[in-house]
Amino acid sequence: MPRHTVAKIDLDALRHNYRLARERAGDAIAMAVIKADGYGHGIRAVARALAAETDCFAVACLEEALAIRDEGLPHTVVLLEGVHAAEDVASCQRLGLEPVLHSHHQTAWLTQASARPRSWIKVNSGMNRLGFAPAELTEVMARLADADCPVRGFMTHFAAADEADNPATEAQTRCFQQAVAPWPEAELSVGNSAAHFRVGQPLFDWSRPGVMLYGASPLPEQMGTELGLKPVMTLESELIAVRTLNPGDAVGYGQTWIAERPTPMGIVAIGYGDGYPRHAGTGTPVWVKGRRASLIGRVSMDMLAVDLSAAPAARPGDRVELWGERIPVDEVARWAGTIGYELLTGVTARVPRLYHQSGRNA
Repeated sequence: MPRHTVAKIDLDALRHNYRLARERAGDAIAMAVIKADGYGHGIRAVARALAAETDCFAVACLEEALAIRDEGLPHTVVLLEGVHAAEDVASCQRLGLEPVLHSHHQTAWLTQASARPRSWIKVNSGMNRLGFAPAELTEVMARLADADCPVRGFMTHFAAADEADNPATEAQTRCFQQAVAPWPEAELSVGNSAAHFRVGQPLFDWSRPGVMLYGASPLPEQMGTELGLKPVMTLESELIAVRTLNPGDAVGYGQTWIAERPTPMGIVAIGYGDGYPRHAGTGTPVWVKGRRASLIGRVSMDMLAVDLSAAPAARPGDRVELWGERIPVDEVARWAGTIGYELLTGVTARVPRLYHQSGRNA
């Protein structure tokens, strides 16, 4: 039978988090961002679960949009990176997708196409990653109007919305408002997950909640549960061996951890081959036998070791939560020197996703 390493996905928690995003968005409409395979949760299942909650999904690329359409969902789908080839324009028109235009070569593909889907214009308000400079917008809009290309609205992306005291977000908001002022009928979108929690931050017509939908915090100083979010993914495995280490015994590659006293140790059937971060160090928490335990030594490809001193009754076959309901993914991310986004999207395909809602299999 297969290993008992699984990612349990709580679809009710997903819907709860979307409703919280919608509430915090105020008068703005929340388009659900489900790119990167639904942040590692499975884009098809996520789209189905949110289909009755939202009228609009946002993804990064055409392949992700195709997965939504393959599920038979008619929702508006926004391509946040736009099209990557001229022939993609026809696919957008055929499938009813709305690409975001951020570069002149994309506008050229659109204006030269025989069928032209409705699009969004990305404004570079200060992140300096993608988007047209404010001074370019008049020319871009004129070119699109001349080719009879419908434009739905404008969007930008914040560089530091997760930093409450950073003035960059206020500056980007002013820049964006000034840049799009000549087109008062256009719809506007600025709000990533972090922006939903900024006091007084205008979100205009459309917000774009992403990681918050999956229960991870977009704010570095707070856990998702502190923001009212529920964890959607619980990453679990089991103990496959238990032994007692003697003083002086070393554990794992590089022998980086050495027992100073008799120590009960368990081996868990999960590693970086499953997406658990290799750089999670000694002390990173797990949950076993109703107690918090901690990693010791280096994470291997398929296994990791835990100190069972806090759970001495643990035995092979006992379940181990790596993150989820009891161990926040944000906490594990801090121990690993990264963010919850990376951990959730990094869970590999060999880990089965098991979906449930209200205690039933989905």
